[in-house]
Amino acid sequence: MLYRDLDGSEAESPEDLREQYETELAGVVEAVGVADAADETGIDRERLDALVAGESPELTVEEACEILALEPEEPDAEIVRAEVEDRLLLGMTTAVLDVDTIAANLDADLSGKEVHQRVEGRAPMTLAEYAEIHHFIGERKR
Repeated sequence: MLYRDLDGSEAESPEDLREQYETELAGVVEAVGVADAADETGIDRERLDALVAGESPELTVEEACEILALEPEEPDAEIVRAEVEDRLLLGMTTAVLDVDTIAANLDADLSGKEVHQRVEGRAPMTLAEYAEIHHFIGERKR
């Protein structure tokens, strides 16, 4: 979900999309165990406990990729992250969107330059920002 089937329009809202990501990530953490996930990713245990409990802790896309990579059948975190970035850029191309248009339509207070840096992986992007960008691109592709 995080990097596969990148459309974003299958969710009702960015919040719904973020919840879908968090559900997927919580399942991975539950499967490997919170302690092992914390050791492997370096993410503090409190945030992982909150994720498993159904809360929405602040996570970056990079951290989400590290969690997802704990699944044996998933590629490593760098490959997952590259897929996320590539698919966002491809989605922008398909929907004929530029970063300024995306920035102007987000609830997040980001400039076009900041969106550009996040999409290309040159600046950290929260899971909430990713969900909002992903959802907007998906909606525009319809």
